[in-house]
Amino acid sequence: MTQDLRLTVAAAMERARVRTALLTDAVDDDDLVRQHSPIMSPLVWDLAHLGNQEELWLVRDVGGREPVRQDIDELYDAFKHARKDRPGLPLLDPAEARRYVAQVRDKALDVLDHVRLDDRRLVADGFAFGMIVQHEQQHDETMLATHQLRTGAPVLTAPEPPAARNTVSGEVLVPGGSFTMGTDTEPWALDNERPSVAVDVPAFYIDVAPVTNAQYAAFIAAGGYDEPRWWSERGWAHRQEAGLVAPMHWQRDGDGWSYTRFGRTRRVIRDEPVVHVSYFEAEAYATWAGRRLPTEAEWEKAARHDPATGRSRRFPWGDGSPEPRHANLGQRHLAPAPVGAYPDGASPYGVHQLMGDVWEWTSSGFHPYPGFTVFPYAEYSQVFFGGDYKVLRGGSFGTDEAAVRGTFRNWDHPIRRQIFSGFRCARDAGPDES
Repeated sequence: MTQDLRLTVAAAMERARVRTALLTDAVDDDDLVRQHSPIMSPLVWDLAHLGNQEELWLVRDVGGREPVRQDIDELYDAFKHARKDRPGLPLLDPAEARRYVAQVRDKALDVLDHVRLDDRRLVADGFAFGMIVQHEQQHDETMLATHQLRTGAPVLTAPEPPAARNTVSGEVLVPGGSFTMGTDTEPWALDNERPSVAVDVPAFYIDVAPVTNAQYAAFIAAGGYDEPRWWSERGWAHRQEAGLVAPMHWQRDGDGWSYTRFGRTRRVIRDEPVVHVSYFEAEAYATWAGRRLPTEAEWEKAARHDPATGRSRRFPWGDGSPEPRHANLGQRHLAPAPVGAYPDGASPYGVHQLMGDVWEWTSSGFHPYPGFTVFPYAEYSQVFFGGDYKVLRGGSFGTDEAAVRGTFRNWDHPIRRQIFSGFRCARDAGPDES
C-alpha cells in the first residue's frame, strides 16, 4: 500500500511539473520575466516560487534536509511582496529558476522514497506531497490566466472541447433538508474543507447549467450595464470606475461579440458558459433575471448530495476520480465546453457541469466551518477568513483534478475577472415545494 501511494504521489508530482514546463517553455525568456498585468506575477516568479514552496515543505520540513537556496526565501514569499512589485526584485533569471526547481525536485523525490508516510499527520496519506501538488497546479492555472493576458502570437494549443451531447436548460428543485458539507475523509483536503458539518438547506431551485454567452449577451442587449437597479451599490460603483461594458476579453463584432482567447480572436460561441466575469457582474445578471446566486451550501448540496442514499459524494457523478467523460478539467482544452457536453458528470439532481469549465461564483463570503483548525499553516486559509472575498466552486477548464473536488473551496475578490470565472443562478422555492 505504501509503495502504491508513493507511485501515486510521484505521478501527480510529475503531471504537475510537465504542465509547469509546458506553460513556461511556451514563451521566450523576455516573456517569462515580463509582467503582463499588474495583478499577475511574472511567469518566472511563479516558476521559482513553486520550487521554493517544494523546498520549504518537502525538502526541509518533511525530509529534514539542508536548504538548497535559503537566501531566496523572502523573494518568493507571496506575503512579503505584492504582485505589482515582483518584477523589481532580484529574481532568479529563467535559466537559474529552471535549475533550481529541478534540483529541488530531485531532492523531494528522494525524500518521497525514504520518508514514512504514516508517522505524523503532515505526511499521513502523502498529505504534504499532495499539498505541494495542489499548490503547483493552482499556480499553473494562475500562469494559464497570465497567458490569457499576454499579447503577441498564440503559443498554447489544445483540441477543441467536445460538442454538446444533450440539450440542457432550465432549473431543478433541490428539496430542503440536511446534508453533509465538507469532509473528514478526503486525504488531501485542505484545512478550509474540514471538518464535515451537517447543514440544513431550505428548498431551492438551481440552474441545470452555467449561464451561457447567449444568455449573458441578452443581459447586455437589455442595457444591463447601464441600469444601476440591477447592481449592488458596490457593484455599480466598480462598474463605473472600471468602465465595464461586457465580460473581459469581449469586443463588439458587428451586431454581436467576439473574444480573444490565448491570442486567437473568434466570434463568441452562444452555448459556451460565459467566462471572465466578476462577482459583481454575475450578481447583476442574476438580479436582472429575477434570480440570485446560489449560496456555497446550496452549490455543494446540488453537487454532492445523493437523495437516494442521504450521503454526500466526492464528485457529482460519484466517488470515482474525474475522467474525460465527466468534466472539462486539466487544461485538456483551452475553453469551456458547450452546455450539455458532459451528461456523464451530472449530479443526482440532474445538475450539469458543476465540475470544470468555469469557476462558479457563489453569494457566500469565505469563512471557516464550525470546528475549523489550522493545518498545516495559518497563511493558507485562516488569514483570508472574513475578508473581502467571495467563494467560487467547481473548478475550470484550467483546473487539474488534484486541485478540485466536491468540497474544494476557492475564493477571490468580487472585482476579479482575470480568473476563469462564470456562474449559475438559483432562486428560493415556495413553502409548498420543499
